[in-house]
Amino acid sequence: MMRTRPLKVALLGCGVVGSEVARIMTTHADDLAARIGAPVELAGVAVRRPSKVREGIDPALVTTDATALVKRGDIDVVVEVIGGIEPARSLITAAFEHGASVVSANKALLAQDGAALHAAAEQQGKDLYYEAAVAGAIPLIRPLRESLAGDKVNRVLGIVNGTTNFILDKMDSTGAGYQEALDEATALGYAEADPTADVEGFDAAAKAAILAGIAFHTRVRLDDVYREGMTEVTASDFASAKNMGCTIKLLAICERAEDGGSVTARVHPAMIPLSHPLASVRGAYNAVFVESDASGQLMFYGPGAGGAPTASAVLGDLVAVCRNRLNSTTGPGESAYAALPVSGMGQVVTRYHISLDVADKPGVLAQVATVFAEHGVSIDTVRQQGKDGEASLVVVTHRASDAALGGTVEALRKLDTVRGVASIMRVEGE
Repeated sequence: MMRTRPLKVALLGCGVVGSEVARIMTTHADDLAARIGAPVELAGVAVRRPSKVREGIDPALVTTDATALVKRGDIDVVVEVIGGIEPARSLITAAFEHGASVVSANKALLAQDGAALHAAAEQQGKDLYYEAAVAGAIPLIRPLRESLAGDKVNRVLGIVNGTTNFILDKMDSTGAGYQEALDEATALGYAEADPTADVEGFDAAAKAAILAGIAFHTRVRLDDVYREGMTEVTASDFASAKNMGCTIKLLAICERAEDGGSVTARVHPAMIPLSHPLASVRGAYNAVFVESDASGQLMFYGPGAGGAPTASAVLGDLVAVCRNRLNSTTGPGESAYAALPVSGMGQVVTRYHISLDVADKPGVLAQVATVFAEHGVSIDTVRQQGKDGEASLVVVTHRASDAALGGTVEALRKLDTVRGVASIMRVEGE
């Protein structure tokens, strides 16, 4: 039997995502009530600009006092889609203290202070759900946290930022340079006026921290994630990738060490074989590849951003939290029992593609090969092209640690015959 008294929801933020959440709550009210077992009522909307017209939202619900809204005491669930660290952190904490559970899409806050927020929720016996924080509409947090709870996840490899994937896909398919592709992404609304968070990997790094923490039952903070942006990727890098049967993607990679004793989390551009499922992810789409002991390889694919897709994930969490509320229970909280150490980038082992500018004369290849051997880095393939006394030498290694590769490159720079290191890129997904 359906309860007639509605569950009250406070919405913090009414931008692209928040307005879609409000719209779906209104237009799908009957369906949501049937799925939850009680009606849900939008009880207040906190915004910065109250004078703005918001279609479908009663102006009487709009307030600029978000703190007073979350402290009302009659709010069952607070939906936070304002982003950033403050005031979101204080508002979420206040919501728990005043009896509300929380649904959030705030990847930056969760990556930085997720442990403290989970502790606050647990102390008050409330839920903290955040499916929308990582990959928009793609169900990923709940499968990792619940569906794979009986499995051992070893690796999470994915494209988790639509803006960067659009830019790299455009460079790959049309031969455009980075700036040209960025300009198109901006014109189409995929890139912000200031694209730094996307193209420098900050957005993906926050998502990697959240994914690694859930996958490996270990607290992983944003500061633990190695981050490298994609602004230095060039058309020549794509040409080299094509020669290897690869393309280039900005990847978030979370891995358990082979001995199981530590984990790593990193974000950087990488070459991946065209045969890998992630290579075919085009435009602004996201995809995440999960590798586990029992389930094997799983791939999650779909739109990773946008108002409606992200709102879909928010509403999915809202339904789950409201059901828990009706049953006087809570869903899964933080699982950090493994407490594995988070290793630095120097311990990561992968293949590398190194492009060197060298003198075009006999003995250069032998000198370069000697340096690689002295640092314990095995060479897979070498390609050399020369003209007018200058040459390009492309070396692809077998698997080596980042620390060993770093020492190799430092030694190469000291050779008189090496004019410069044109590019270094990791090769993943094999």
